[in-house]
Amino acid sequence: MATAALAATATATAKAAHAAPQADTGPTTGPKTGPRTGPRTGPKIGILLYDGYGLLDPTGPAEVLSRLPDATVTMIAERRGPVRTDTADVAVVADRSIDEVDRLDVLLVPGAGNRGTIAAMNNEALLRWIRRIHRHSRWTASVCTGSIILAAAGLLDGRRATTYWASAEYLQSTYDVTYLPERYVRSGKIITAAGVSAGVDMSLYLASLITDEDTARAIQLAVEYDPQPPFDSGNATQAGPQLKQRALELLAASQV
Repeated sequence: MATAALAATATATAKAAHAAPQADTGPTTGPKTGPRTGPRTGPKIGILLYDGYGLLDPTGPAEVLSRLPDATVTMIAERRGPVRTDTADVAVVADRSIDEVDRLDVLLVPGAGNRGTIAAMNNEALLRWIRRIHRHSRWTASVCTGSIILAAAGLLDGRRATTYWASAEYLQSTYDVTYLPERYVRSGKIITAAGVSAGVDMSLYLASLITDEDTARAIQLAVEYDPQPPFDSGNATQAGPQLKQRALELLAASQV
């Protein structure tokens, strides 16, 4: 029965789309129309892309935050177009350039490998934009080594934060930041997440702050986020030196 119902729904949807095609009005950080009827009046969420970011860092949070009622999620970079990940195997398209975006309700900065993080934290144009957007944002967030970029922009001075486990010592020794080995850490309107997959956890927490806990719980169910990994080796505080070394070797070998 379920299969038949899904097939019938898909057929009806396809017929409706064929009968009344929608014009592509292009991406925007403001209200837009699309499959969701009417203008989107909810939070405007911008995710910064830069060369060498980690794929899940922006896309995991985008999957969660795009489910918020009437939310708009936009990928933003120095220039419009595809931006390659740290492995260079995949690109995500930036629909807006930083020069086109002046205000956001939520700014999210993903992390990257060493090459991408170092380049971003020394890119004064990106840092100026981050500072400008942060002045008016409701929430500013990071995933993985994105917190180092926030620190380089001067946003984490005197704050508590988290980051990728292998970058924790650098973050705390280089900047006026107290590192906490947590999945995510809130300090005022800034929320930092630990490495890569922690961005999903952080985004669900952020979703609860933007709306309410019931909505965040519903989003978690909607995307069926119920992690049950085959191995219990994802916590750096419980990992031995050999496993940590192997993890870093695999990362380095996969990056360009």
